[in-house]
Amino acid sequence: MRDGDGFAAFTPAVLLDGAQIGRLTVRAASLRGDSHNWEGTCRQDAMVVTRVGPPEAEFLLLAVADGVGSATYSHLGSHQFARQAAVELDRVAEHIHAALTARDEGELRGIANKAVAHAVGALRFGQEYATTLHVLLVPTDPRIRERVVFGVGDGGLFVLREGRWEKGEPVSEGTLLDTRTEALPHAYGTVKAHLLSAVPGEVLLLGTDGITNPLTQQNPEFAQHLAHAWGGPEVPSLSDFLWQAQTRAKSYDDDRTVICVWEAEA
Repeated sequence: MRDGDGFAAFTPAVLLDGAQIGRLTVRAASLRGDSHNWEGTCRQDAMVVTRVGPPEAEFLLLAVADGVGSATYSHLGSHQFARQAAVELDRVAEHIHAALTARDEGELRGIANKAVAHAVGALRFGQEYATTLHVLLVPTDPRIRERVVFGVGDGGLFVLREGRWEKGEPVSEGTLLDTRTEALPHAYGTVKAHLLSAVPGEVLLLGTDGITNPLTQQNPEFAQHLAHAWGGPEVPSLSDFLWQAQTRAKSYDDDRTVICVWEAEA
């Protein structure tokens, strides 16, 4: 704390949260990775679980952010940006709801880009940071079957269908040799946004690359373990979810943040 970084000194190694809204159940965990444990540095991931919008246009908002380690204050940037993005999206929840019901992805992209730009403007705190951001908006009205997904950088959304993890977003364009990730506030082109149709019984997983990379990059044992743990008939308790989220994946030692949503049958 004497180095002037009070935020890092009070950042917990583990963050655990959950929610129950109607037929929706949420479990969320953010964990400091082995690399940061070894270095004695703080967790750079952040997450948000909250509700936004008025009753007639209400959403469950889930967000994950991964601070880019090359920037000095990325742990602070990820934390503040995830929360400021939620504030900005709450202000435009009615517009998001209207675009969602009209299934207008173009309008949703415009709303998302403006909200993120406003968040960038609100967070000019004069410190160097870079962070990814991914947001999932789930209407609390069970009659609406589409969900809104948007993000910047690596990480993102997966869907557990019939025991298999499937990417919940369009595959980003680019070369396989480009290992750089887009990041806020400056190193990104546009906020990607799209609609996802969901059905009860599927599990939605929003995560930083600490969990999405091993799911994506040919690690079948890891993927099958989590599919079995989270695809069963019962939603795990908070303590069980935390234990399952800590499942080790060989050669992956970064921070890991994962938020899962279950929807019960009517």
